[in-house]
Amino acid sequence: MQHPTTPRPRSSDPSAGALSVGGAGPVEVRRSTRRRRTVTAYRQDGRTVVLIPASFSRSEERTWVDRMVAKLETREHRGRRTLGSDDELMVRARGLSEAYLGGVLPSSVRWVDNQHRRWGSCTPADGTIRLSSRLRDMPEYVVDYVLVHELAHLLEPAHDAAFWALVERYPRAERALGYLEGVEARTGTGSAQE
Repeated sequence: MQHPTTPRPRSSDPSAGALSVGGAGPVEVRRSTRRRRTVTAYRQDGRTVVLIPASFSRSEERTWVDRMVAKLETREHRGRRTLGSDDELMVRARGLSEAYLGGVLPSSVRWVDNQHRRWGSCTPADGTIRLSSRLRDMPEYVVDYVLVHELAHLLEPAHDAAFWALVERYPRAERALGYLEGVEARTGTGSAQE
């Protein structure tokens, strides 16, 4: 008996097995006898998996693979941060501080490449904030959460109740913390609570 979702066989033929579409990397197409009309796509282990009905022609398959890869890329880029420079990061920090923390200002905010176990750090004595460059590809609300977390340290250095009350002023704090905890669970790195 054939399993209802069967991956296409892998071969050297570009029309079979793992495809590559634009910059999407390898694409695995799985045909399902249970599917009648729906097409689904998701990312898994560095590749894109597209689930299509077994009845689709090769032409329909190519059309749907292109469409679904484009849809995934659009979804992944929506909500991503656009803060490239330290200056842009400082502007963002000022806006968040004004919105949620009464306008407390850091002396500097910058991206760093040497933070592998923390998402950010703050030195209240000199007002400096550093964010791990690992955050650059995360959704904007996650970067904002880490900024608010570090800005709150300028007012409350310890992780006490007063500190967490400040952080919770950011309306997406719980969601962002959950996102970071998910990344930590998957990669074994970072600390969403620091």
